[in-house]
Amino acid sequence: MNREQNKEWVKSQCGAYLQNKGIDLNKPFRCLNPQHEDRHPSMRFDPARNKAHCFACGADYDIYDLIGIDYGLSEPAQIFRKADELFHLTATPSFFTLRKHSEPQQDDPYLEACCRKAAATDYFARRGLSAGIIERFRLGYDPAFRTQEGGSPAVWRAAIVPTGRGCYLARNLDSKGKDDRIRKRGGSPLFAYESLEGETPVFVVEGEFDALSVYEAGGEAVGLGSTANVPQLVKLCRVSPPACPLILSLDNDEEGEKAAARLEEELGALGVKTVRANIAGEYKDANEALTAEREAFCAAVRHAVEQAEGLEELERQKEREEYLATSAGSHLQEFLDGIAASVDTPCIPTGFPKLDEMLDGGLYEGLYCIGAITSLGKTTFAMQLADQVARAGKDVVIFSLEMARSELMAKSVSRLTLFHAEHPRDAKTARGITDGRRYAGYRPEERALIRRAVEAYSSYAGNLFLHEGMGEIGAAQVRETVERHIRLTGRTPVVLVDYLQLLAPWDIRASDKQNTDRAVLELKRISRDCKTPVLAVSSFNRQNYGQAVTMEAFKESGAIEYSSDVLIGLQAKGAGTEGFRIDEAKRRDPREIELKILKNRNGPTGGTVAFSYYPLFNFFQEEGTAMADYLMENG
Repeated sequence: MNREQNKEWVKSQCGAYLQNKGIDLNKPFRCLNPQHEDRHPSMRFDPARNKAHCFACGADYDIYDLIGIDYGLSEPAQIFRKADELFHLTATPSFFTLRKHSEPQQDDPYLEACCRKAAATDYFARRGLSAGIIERFRLGYDPAFRTQEGGSPAVWRAAIVPTGRGCYLARNLDSKGKDDRIRKRGGSPLFAYESLEGETPVFVVEGEFDALSVYEAGGEAVGLGSTANVPQLVKLCRVSPPACPLILSLDNDEEGEKAAARLEEELGALGVKTVRANIAGEYKDANEALTAEREAFCAAVRHAVEQAEGLEELERQKEREEYLATSAGSHLQEFLDGIAASVDTPCIPTGFPKLDEMLDGGLYEGLYCIGAITSLGKTTFAMQLADQVARAGKDVVIFSLEMARSELMAKSVSRLTLFHAEHPRDAKTARGITDGRRYAGYRPEERALIRRAVEAYSSYAGNLFLHEGMGEIGAAQVRETVERHIRLTGRTPVVLVDYLQLLAPWDIRASDKQNTDRAVLELKRISRDCKTPVLAVSSFNRQNYGQAVTMEAFKESGAIEYSSDVLIGLQAKGAGTEGFRIDEAKRRDPREIELKILKNRNGPTGGTVAFSYYPLFNFFQEEGTAMADYLMENG
């Protein structure tokens, strides 16, 4: 094939390349754009175009883009060379066939010729290598290796070590100087990197001769060629994580120690198992130890392998124990302890008797979603419920993402003026509470009424913890605040989020639905981890404004419907019936509101509670109760 044909064929292998990375092409996967922290898999493979496309950030990658990302390459020429190295292009190319050092190098006449001359030098024997290793790795000898030294041609007697397709190391046998000792041709690939495909522990050493020394001792090894190739090994493990543990045995010097520490950290972050072992003892590197004390070196290699295998067995045993711990039997005592503990942690009444009856006594650990159309009073209802819980002595942590703290406090005081007023006309709206200019026009009785309402509010305001912040508070901040409250007060609060769709997005590139789903799941986890009720106010879809409330009415309803424990909908009485007009329903005073239990994971559903809603004074009165009942409850 010519160059263009090669390029087109490589592009056709994009799907196979992704599968080799462990990606399932039948479903979305996490975006491969390094700049996109994709928390919700949003990339798909398009077989028609042989490209991977992200529907969140817009990234659109062919296989050359992916190779550039995986190997840290930016120049087209570098990427094409790497593709040629990864795919051995012939008339019928095969995917990712690694070149094994034991394979005859019939396609490289120079290296094959050098291999046939290996017996003409004793250099490899002096480096401690047997005939079997020389043959296995096709080591060779060139009595007239030509190179350029200082601009002038030079001829060496050179030991030749193949390191990959068209790549080799030439070692000058006539010089011990650093400048004219080593030459590398065809790049600097990792030596014997195919050993990472197995399950036997693999040593990571610096030089090619160090790796050969480990093989001589009966082990498996990959040679970096230089500590500068640490990133190359990390990238290879990122693309194709090895199943075997890696034994880090770099040179006993400062550079070797730094490289080992870096590999330990970066490979550990990828989930690659690593252990350290000094197989060189008092010597600088593995080959020096082999030539100086062969038996001790071989014993050190065997011992390091046994240790690595032992650690791997411990990991398998730990994994097995962790899995067995997921059985119901392992959690039976915890289950029984929870039943015993529930005696001291009863449910939390909402302060609405009929609602409590439908909820089997009140609020339990779990996620409660409360929804309604705009301006129907969902925030007012939730805040009245919070006030009633706080009045009973329970802490409530409130996250207000729409209204200011002063607005919420004014709503509570306004409601209390209605409870304490001798005449309903004296009760004050929230604006009437916060607008100080009006106080000069109030009668003494009205000012006294406000003082009584504030005094009543102060009796339980210490149990209300208000946090405000539109677009600044996300589910993670909710968790941090709740856990901080528990840590500092020693009390577990009821949690109220108003409202769900205004939580800061988990991922700004994700859709509204994806962010809402993530928020719902996290709020559910908070209720489970902190063992407390979490209430989340939710908006409705606009198309449901005149319809009877259903689960589908909740905006971005997917996770809300599936993850909530209790789903509560508020609607104007008569919603969904013929001739119903929402504007007329909102003009009534009081408004007739129905609360419906749409879902109750641990109780009956479909029940309805009727309320009279006084919007001016932020008060929901449950059907069958009198104002005096709330005055008694709220003191």
